[in-house]
Order: sequence, then C-alpha cells, then structure tokens
Amino acid sequence: MQISDIPTPAVLIESSTLARNIARMQKDVSEHGKALRPHCKTHKSPVIARMQLAAGATGICCAKLGEAEVFADAGVTDIRLPYPLNPANADRVFALANRVTLSFIVDDAAVARVWSALAVARGRRLNLLIKVDVGFHRCGIDPDNWPEATFVVDEIARLPGVNFRGLLSHAGHGYNAASADEARAIAENEARILRELAAASGVPCAEMSVGATPTARFSVAQPGVTEMRPGNYAYFDRTQVALGAADWDDCALTILARVVSRPASDRVILDSGSKTLTKDLARGFVEMPGYGAILTGLHTPKPDDRLEIVNLSEEHATVRASGGDPGRLPTGTLVRIVPNHSCVVSNMVDAVWMVDGERVVERLPVAARGRIT
Repeated sequence: MQISDIPTPAVLIESSTLARNIARMQKDVSEHGKALRPHCKTHKSPVIARMQLAAGATGICCAKLGEAEVFADAGVTDIRLPYPLNPANADRVFALANRVTLSFIVDDAAVARVWSALAVARGRRLNLLIKVDVGFHRCGIDPDNWPEATFVVDEIARLPGVNFRGLLSHAGHGYNAASADEARAIAENEARILRELAAASGVPCAEMSVGATPTARFSVAQPGVTEMRPGNYAYFDRTQVALGAADWDDCALTILARVVSRPASDRVILDSGSKTLTKDLARGFVEMPGYGAILTGLHTPKPDDRLEIVNLSEEHATVRASGGDPGRLPTGTLVRIVPNHSCVVSNMVDAVWMVDGERVVERLPVAARGRIT
C-alpha cells in the first residue's frame, strides 16, 4: 500500500525519523547520567511508548488519568502524571496505583494533606513530587516566596502516607525564548531554582525532574537534574524548528492533504482544516506565519516558501501562492504539511499511518486519544 492510497486528510509518521529521534534523545540523556521519562501526550500511543522504553526510558509521563489508564492497560508499569490531581479522583488514583508504579504532583499543602489522609485511611503510600513554578507561571509553588516555599516542601515531604520523591518543573516559557542563548538561560535558571530550593528545604530530594523539548538540549547538562521529561521530541514540529530544537528532516509527523479546489489565480484549497491542523500558531526565533509548512514534494522535508496556509475553516485550508502561481498544485495533488504543533494534531485523529517514504508500514491507533479526564 502506498500513501497515495490513504484517504485524506491523514496523519503520517515517518518511521525512520521517529526511531532516530527516540534514539538520539535517549543517547544524549543517558550520556549525561540522567533518566529519560518521555511525556506521551505527544503521540498517545502505547506502541510508541514501548519503543521509547525499549530504547532506555525509565518510565513515561501522561497528561491525565484517562491517558495513564490506557497505557497501564497496554502493560506500561511506571507512569508519572506531572499534573495536579484533585482528590475527587481518589478511587481512580488508588485503583491505578494498584496496577503500576504511579507518581504525581502536588503544589498545594492543603491538597497534599487530603491525599495523605486518604492514603493513611486506605493503608497505602502515594508517590508525590512537588511542582515548582520556574517561570512559566502556570502551576507550582512560588520559589520567590522563599520561606513559604521551603515550609511547603518540608511539610509535604513529612506527611504520613506519602513517599516524597522530590521536585518537578516545566519550563514552558522556553517556548517564548527569542534566541538559543535565552533558551539556555531558562534551562540554567530552572535547574538553579530546583537546586536551591532542595538545599534550603531540609529534606532529601532524590529526584529533580525537568521537562520541555525546547530547553532539553541545554537541560541535559545541568547539574542536579536527575530526570528529563520531553515529549514533543518524538515527532517534533514547525515550532521546534523555529526554536532551533530541530531541523526540518527531524519532523516525523506530517499531514497528508489533497488539493480540492483552485478558486483563484493565487489560491488553492486543501482538505485539511482546523479539525486536522488545529489553529495553533508557530513560535520561535524566526517568523513562521500561517498554519503549517507545505513541503516541496512527497519525498523531501524542505518547505515550499512560496506557499502559505493563511486561513483554516473546519474542513478547508486556504493556501496563498506567491506570484499568483498555483499551477504546480492542480486539483487532486497530494501534499505533506509539517504542522505548527504535533501534540494537538495527534489528539485529532483515531489513527496515524506509519510510513517509510511513500510506502505504508502500518495503521497505528491513537489509543489514548480524547482521554482528557
């Protein structure tokens, strides 16, 4: 079967590129003496998780309990949720902890006390890490509130029914870095904050876990960091290219789309709208306008800069052709698109197609698709 036989739009995964990305990240992390725990929200596939584990990953991360339950069903035995689980989910949490080595984060001492009481009442111990806000300002205790932050770490670490594993952070603001030097500084500051908080807390912090693909190449060399949790590196995308974290030929995920209309001299319409590409925009050191990069052919990772996806509706992508020359894209033409953000694309489809060039290798279900609770 060839990719030309696949109904469009479709999500393609270049098998050799995926394998190379997995091997390269694992080698880099292992050579620096750290553990790699990939975040599987990028691919949502137990098959790909097993590839990462076989390469040397110590476990995986999942975004939500529902996602983790899918991976547990598939036989993954060490799962971390870098997400602040609410005790309303206690029954599911303890059920999952009966099946796998489960760990998750807290960033609120009051919530941690509830988890502690629930664990004691059930005669159990929960593996907890404390989330630290290192500059992204989403979740996490505030390390700038120094006395309070150390008190919170000390209190949570000593709660009954808790196995305190250490500190965890996510430098999501690395996606807004304006240069490689700025991304490096973010990674250095993240590790410094964790080291200083651990030293001041007065309790052992066996794990210092960081996670973000844009900063991974700098975080890997940071002292004190014990674990890395990148996710996007398996596929990469246009944003990672714009951030200098990847090259075009590292982008394993593309969208196969077809030209369905040529309504004007400078405009063509593809069958891949917002339900496929999503409306995420690219961020990075260089400007990358539009909703994805159209490649120059089915065999090359090089983008065609003359074509820009300027608008998305649900089922249509509007492409502007510079110079009023869409003639190279007659109706029916197949194109491949590197999306701005591969993680959200994975969650839009029931299955992806593993390919080797134009040859289809297999159809792979996105088993954890839509597991948002």
